Amino acid sequence: MANKRKKKNENILGLMVFVIVLLLIAVGVLIIFRQPETQNKAKNFFTYPTEYEEYVIKYSAEYDIDPRYIFAVINTESHFDPQAESEVGARGLMQIMPDAFDWIKFRLNDERDITFDDMYDPELNIQYGCYMLSYLYQDFDESYELAAGAYHQGMNAVHGWIEDGTIDPEHFSINENLDDVPSELTRDYIYKVMKAFEKYKNNSQLEEDINNGKYE
Repeated sequence: MANKRKKKNENILGLMVFVIVLLLIAVGVLIIFRQPETQNKAKNFFTYPTEYEEYVIKYSAEYDIDPRYIFAVINTESHFDPQAESEVGARGLMQIMPDAFDWIKFRLNDERDITFDDMYDPELNIQYGCYMLSYLYQDFDESYELAAGAYHQGMNAVHGWIEDGTIDPEHFSINENLDDVPSELTRDYIYKVMKAFEKYKNNSQLEEDINNGKYE
C-alpha cells in the first residue's frame, strides 16, 4: 500500500514538473516574440517568403538580375503560388502571359518540348520570368521601377510614356514621380514590387545564401 502511495506521489510530482517546464517554455517564447526584432522577422518570414530560392538564385545569376528583385516580383504576382492563374490568362509564380511565353521561348532559342501549360512548373516559370525581367531591366537603362512597370503594363506602353514625355526615365522613382504613371494599377504594382524589393534586401539569411554561392 505504501509503495502504491509513493508511486502515486512520484507520478503527481513528475506531472507537476512537466507542467512547470511547459509554462517556463511558454513564458520564454512569449518574451522572445514580444521583442520587436523577433516580431518583424516572424512577420517577414510569412509575408516575404523565399520559396524556390534555388531556382531564383540560379536563373537570376544566369540572366544577371538581382535575385531579391525576382523574389519581390514573385511575391507581388502570385505570392508564391505556382498554380496561380489570372483572369487574363497569366500563369504560375511570375504570371507569364501566353504571348510573353512565345516571345521568351523564341529569344532563348529554347528547343525543349514545352508549351504554355508548362508555366505551372516553378523552375521553368522562374527561368522565363528571370529572362524577361533581365531584358526589361537592360532595356530601360537599369531602372527596376520601369522594368516593373513594363512587366505589368507592357514594354511598348512604357516606351510610349517616355517618348511622349509623360514620365522622365532619368529621374523616375517611387518617392519622386510615381504619380506620373498614367495607369493606377501599374503605379500600385511598381510601388508594391519596390517595397517588397527593399524587404528582401534586408533579409540577412537570403543575402548570405546569395553571397556564399549556396546553389552553385
